[in-house]
Amino acid sequence: MGIFIINTTEAGLHFVLLAGNGQIIGTSQVYSSKDAALGGIEGVKKVAGIAAIEDTTVAGHGVAKNPKFVIASTTNGKIHWNLQAPNGQVILSSQQYLSVKNALKGIASVQKNGPIGTLEEGIVIHK
Repeated sequence: MGIFIINTTEAGLHFVLLAGNGQIIGTSQVYSSKDAALGGIEGVKKVAGIAAIEDTTVAGHGVAKNPKFVIASTTNGKIHWNLQAPNGQVILSSQQYLSVKNALKGIASVQKNGPIGTLEEGIVIHK
């Protein structure tokens, strides 16, 4: 089962989603309050299991309706994804992957763990 953990930084609060094995599978934007971060977690829980996948690394790709995972290439040639809420706001972002295949595995983990993830407080994750 997935675990959401809220961390405090100098810039504000953000959360991570951990897979059952403790690996970080997604990181949120920075929020100004705990209530806003909790709202972001609820957003991930609500849409992770139903979001479409849009792969922008494929020429002539279709444009999926939000909520969606958007797979894209980075400037260094690696791959990452963002989970967009129904309003288009990015609510979770991945690490960089070496291939689309590995990015899809990360998305599958969010689809599995996000909707059933629990909030664990008092745990600090250092990147």
